[in-house]
Amino acid sequence: MSVRKLQSRRGWAVAFAASVIKPTLLGATSRTWIDGTRIPAEGGCIVVANHLSHLDPLLTAHFVYDHGRIPRYLAKSSLFRTRFVGTVLTSAQQIPVERLTRNAIGAYDAAVRAVHDGECVVVYPEGTLTRDPDLWPMKGKSGAARIALATGAPVIPIGHWGAQDVLAPYSKHPHLVPRRHVVMKAGGPVQIDDLRARPQTAEVVTETTERIMTAITDIVAELRGEQPPAERFDPRAKGVRPIGDPNKKDRG
Repeated sequence: MSVRKLQSRRGWAVAFAASVIKPTLLGATSRTWIDGTRIPAEGGCIVVANHLSHLDPLLTAHFVYDHGRIPRYLAKSSLFRTRFVGTVLTSAQQIPVERLTRNAIGAYDAAVRAVHDGECVVVYPEGTLTRDPDLWPMKGKSGAARIALATGAPVIPIGHWGAQDVLAPYSKHPHLVPRRHVVMKAGGPVQIDDLRARPQTAEVVTETTERIMTAITDIVAELRGEQPPAERFDPRAKGVRPIGDPNKKDRG
């Protein structure tokens, strides 16, 4: 399992998070990291991954950090309003996003700036935990594609499996004993140069999103040793709520 030394300065918030989170994950999980050196050692890039569990950001950060980069996340804005967590996130230069509002455009602009500044920005293209009943990657949103088209930066797909065994979707009760195994693999850059050469129409953004989701799904299928569904799960078409726990009944 190859790792790569961190090239940039961490800052106090990243150093604090690494000193607390990494030992916790080492104790709670066993891990297999595959092809993490496909993440560029320097320069702006976009890492895209499937979303299985609320544990995903910590595990993905561990994977990216172990391969020499400090991850910058688009994190929901409510986390920044918590005094301690908000201070750490702000100091670590994470990017707040208000989902399903016009202010989400500001998060897109901030992500584009971060990539142009040479940062490694991590995006979950699904926008939330997958709604697919079998936890396959579902239909993606356009954010990652638009960032990729605007910056020209490499898009590195990551597929992972096992986080759901540690912390099931929307569960508050992790399974720590015995340790669960998590596998994470990086793929080669998503091939979208032909799309970047075209005007950024809705059709181009949709095709870019589809290529990103296909690259992620192919890795997940390899890790699971299974074939994914022929049609990607679409929450809107299925009448499933876009954010929050889809199994929770609305109060009325």
